[in-house]
Amino acid sequence: MKKAVVLFSGGLDSTTCLALAKSEGVDCYALSFNYGQRHYAELNAAKRIIEKWNIPHHIIELPLGQWGGSVLTNKNQDILPSSQASTGIPATYVPARNTIFLSFALAWAEIIKTNDIYIGVSAVDYSGYPDCRPEYIAAFQRMANLATKTGIEEGKIKIHAPLIHLSKAETIKLGLSLGIDYKMTVSCYQANANGHACGQCDSCVLRKKGFREAQSVDDTLYYS
Repeated sequence: MKKAVVLFSGGLDSTTCLALAKSEGVDCYALSFNYGQRHYAELNAAKRIIEKWNIPHHIIELPLGQWGGSVLTNKNQDILPSSQASTGIPATYVPARNTIFLSFALAWAEIIKTNDIYIGVSAVDYSGYPDCRPEYIAAFQRMANLATKTGIEEGKIKIHAPLIHLSKAETIKLGLSLGIDYKMTVSCYQANANGHACGQCDSCVLRKKGFREAQSVDDTLYYS
């Protein structure tokens, strides 16, 4: 059975990515991060999903929250409703987040002797983060094959981004076909301690839009 490290936040996209890898017979090793995110409830969701699916799971502690640079790690800044957010790269962007996450995944992949890493990014219905684009994934894969023992000796490290060309609705339809209970997932940027979502942030708006366009019931628990 092929092994793979799967980046896993406990959100809608990463849960779909993990379920898809499992459905393809991949022996998944889930990797999550506590980076000081204000929506810590997503990690609690990740733990519950991992326990249900009985998958090896590791959580990395990172100091990104100490450095700031994002409203996701600064509780003194307000996260504006999607309708009020400015254009361009949003304030919820966390500096170099996916590069940092993928670097840890790359290290773990070498340790467990696999060439495969999965990440649930999308370049269709997303918030405009530069580290969710196909060009970025391709560039990181090139770097991984240049900078690692596995890459030099085998040259086959692959960064899988199976959702990258899917809309949120297409991702939801895929996940439902795989039997995902999306009520277990947390996507909201300011979810409360119970995992209930605000319904107004960019992530919530995209999630609502996805369920609406997928013509599926949105069982997300909202507090507003």
